[in-house]
Amino acid sequence: MAWVAVAVGGAVGSLLRYVLALLANQPGWPVGTWLANIIGSFAIGVLFVIGKERGGFSPELYLLFTTGIMGGFTTFSTFSLEVVSFWGEGQWLRGLVYALLSIVVGLLSCAAGIWLARQMQ
Repeated sequence: MAWVAVAVGGAVGSLLRYVLALLANQPGWPVGTWLANIIGSFAIGVLFVIGKERGGFSPELYLLFTTGIMGGFTTFSTFSLEVVSFWGEGQWLRGLVYALLSIVVGLLSCAAGIWLARQMQ
């Protein structure tokens, strides 16, 4: 059952990421990818508290949400390609700013998700 949960969740998360990219990407800046990583970092923090710390999900449901949906929705491999592509185009500063913003704000979003979920008891 775990395999099914991950597969279904991955399909849902990938579709959500695709729609977000269609709606948010701007010429010259992958806003959709960035938003997916930030939203996904926040959401996985909330899911961790609810699903793991509080035991609010069965193991299969936790896999569906984290490994499946969040794994399909967040886009670290796409993010990596976009940073390297900026660099390959000679846009070193743009690539560095994008990478740093994604990492720092993503980590802060994850911490915020954990904090918020812990407040909601």
